[in-house]
Amino acid sequence: MIRFITEYLIEWKNRSHKKPLIVRGARQVGKTYTIEKFGKENYNKLVKINFEETPNLKPFFQTNDVEQIMQNLEIFLGIKIKNSETLLFLDEIQTCPEAIVVLRYFYEKMPDLHIIAAGSLLDHTLNDMQYSMPVGRVEFAYMYPLNFYEFLIAVGEKSLVDFLKQYKIEKQIPLPIHEKLMKFVRLYFFIGGMPEAVEIFAQTNSLIDVERIHESIIKSLEFDFSKYGTRSQQNIMTKLLKYIPRTIGQKFKYVNFDNSTRSDVTKKALNLLSMSRIIQLIRHTKASGLPLENNVVEKTFKPIFLDIGLANHVLKLRLTDIEQINLNNEGSLAEQFVGQELLCQPPYFSENEIYYWMREKRNSEAEIDYLTQNKNMIVPIEVKAGKTGTLKSLQVFVNEKNIEIAIRFNSNVPSVAEIDTSLKINKEMKNVNFKLISLPLYLVGEYRNFL
Repeated sequence: MIRFITEYLIEWKNRSHKKPLIVRGARQVGKTYTIEKFGKENYNKLVKINFEETPNLKPFFQTNDVEQIMQNLEIFLGIKIKNSETLLFLDEIQTCPEAIVVLRYFYEKMPDLHIIAAGSLLDHTLNDMQYSMPVGRVEFAYMYPLNFYEFLIAVGEKSLVDFLKQYKIEKQIPLPIHEKLMKFVRLYFFIGGMPEAVEIFAQTNSLIDVERIHESIIKSLEFDFSKYGTRSQQNIMTKLLKYIPRTIGQKFKYVNFDNSTRSDVTKKALNLLSMSRIIQLIRHTKASGLPLENNVVEKTFKPIFLDIGLANHVLKLRLTDIEQINLNNEGSLAEQFVGQELLCQPPYFSENEIYYWMREKRNSEAEIDYLTQNKNMIVPIEVKAGKTGTLKSLQVFVNEKNIEIAIRFNSNVPSVAEIDTSLKINKEMKNVNFKLISLPLYLVGEYRNFL
């Protein structure tokens, strides 16, 4: 299974100045598989320590003497660990916080040793140990479910990925290729990007097998709740796990979720799910300037789910014949798809921040699905499930924020248009002029190139 983050791992390996790398991501997004594959293909030796499987090795890391740690590991494992020829992989490191602290001493005293750490519930541990974190002595990389390109490669359609990567927006995409790609987009809606689900589909072509894998993953996520939440929080997180897929693309309202639970209790559960990377909170920004983060309204947000396939499974959609399924929430799924794709874009060394914008005025409501930054430019992004749709919110935003270019994702072929229209705002007609880049959903990964 090809993961694009591997290219970043290779670049990290070849850097003259590197720090121990911590790979962060939700459970079962492929961290262990990807790091092991990278280690076997790029080093003479891979030394893997899984702290959940071998808890007896944890005492080795209760000292800051890294030379002593290495000697103990070599004696116990019966191997010689050579700096640049060996990758030391510390898996499930969240169960051994002492090992996280020791990473700074590896960097300072053994800088030539190549170390990668990973863990599924790592953010909870990092949050608890914020004062003893080896700040400035480690670096991070972020992993997500397979994106749409990685999914295509996994199911044997690499030629489609090559075509999209070489595509220039001034060219037409032949209709048969466009229709084939849109069919794969719809397939991805239901299978998603969790590696085990994609792998079983690639092997068996069975959607029933995919359902079985989805159910197993959801249960494992629920099982994890006991590791970082109280009994009461566990119950609320389980409810949120089933509620959020029904409301993707909508502003989260505590009263709509459970008016019998205090909002501060629900907020805590939401934050726990967010730290587990099961959900991503897309926050509202006033977009008054850059950076967008400076204008965020913390209390206003809409959640998206870890994976679109898992979201559909939670909604109990049976995958017996996906071609015949008529979805009431097609627009929400398109928004989930685009959000998921935006989050997993490189660079992998930082988390991609995406936001949304809304205006709640009587008789003049407006909302932009996503906002992101491209260099020093605010980019509004609208998402439509079909081929058409109103641009009123986009026009309102462009007028208010003096935006020159906008993106729309839908199911139509690519196009670029100069929008020159007028809009009635506060009983006054305003001229609205901007360039609209309209792209099919399968080209989310290329939108920065077109900008």
